[in-house]
Order: sequence, then C-alpha cells, then structure tokens
Amino acid sequence: MTARQPEEGSARQTKVTETLVANAALGAVSADWDADRAVTVLYAAHYRSLVRLAALLLRDTATAEEVVQDSFVAMHDGWRRLRDNDKALSYLRQSVVNRSRSVLRHRVVVDRNAPKPPPDMPSAEQGAIILLERSAVVTALRTLPPRQREALVLRFYGDLSEAQIAAAMGISKGAVKSHTARAMTALRCVLERDI
Repeated sequence: MTARQPEEGSARQTKVTETLVANAALGAVSADWDADRAVTVLYAAHYRSLVRLAALLLRDTATAEEVVQDSFVAMHDGWRRLRDNDKALSYLRQSVVNRSRSVLRHRVVVDRNAPKPPPDMPSAEQGAIILLERSAVVTALRTLPPRQREALVLRFYGDLSEAQIAAAMGISKGAVKSHTARAMTALRCVLERDI
C-alpha cells in the first residue's frame, strides 16, 4: 500500500493543477490564493500567449521570454498590492507591453550611441608594398645632399610653406625652390634606377 500512496498523491496533484489551470484559463483567480499559487496557475495558462505578444513587439523570442518572465516575477512580488485579482491577466499584459517598450527604447539608445566601425584596413600586401616604397624613399633621401634633404623633408613631411621652410633653414624662398627642385629630380633618378 505504501507504494501506491505516492501514485495517488501525484494523481491528485495533477487533478488539482488541471483544475487550477482550467479556472485560470477562464479568467477566474481566487481572491484567497497566495502569490505562488496564483502566479503558477496564470503562468501555466498564459505564458505562451504572452511570449507571442512580446515576440511580435520585439521581433526577438529570447528577449520576449525574458520580458514575460520579468513580468511574472514583478506580479509575484506585488501580488498583495493587486486590488482586483480578476485583473491579474490584464496586469500581466500591460506589464509585458510596458517592458517591451522599455526594451525597444533601450535598443534605440544603444544603436544611436554605438561606436563607429573602424575604417577599412589595407591588406597585408598593401602594407608590405607601402613599407617597401617608404624604405626605398628613405634610402633615396639619404643619398641627397643635406640641404636638399632638409628642404624635401620640411616640405612634404613637415607640410610647411616655402616661407616657413626658408625661415627654418635660414635661406631665401628662391633657395628653397631651387633645393626642392634639385632634390626632386635627384630623388626621381635614384628611385627609377632602383626599380
């Protein structure tokens, strides 16, 4: 007989749960139920429909499930403050809609403040070619006389005007033009010879 008692108890438990779910499906939530019992019955009867509602609003099932679960937790916590237990399902629906709106607002803020993607990086081959070209130019620059090298570096690396270069080198603008022109010609000859 002791082996049969758990079976009878579990059958009785199933019948009670089915009765509670059936009553909740009809919208009847008893005023004398405690929070655990009421939320369990409402959860069993309306969880799926509330998830569908949230999923339609959010277009994301996983987030919809979280929203619905949070709504049930909030209802459980505030069960004693619920004045009309018959409106528990309405409260849940309103909670799901409000929490869905909150998630959507949060998404807009996150999207608006998302960091900009980094610019496209050159490929490894491009980087290697640039390094080779740069090293060839640096090697060619070393072959120039010091004044010509200074004039080119200040002009193209320092991005200075002719007047600024003249002031930095202590020479006239005409001398800057002459040094720059001669340096460019010599540099071109060295680079073309190496290619």
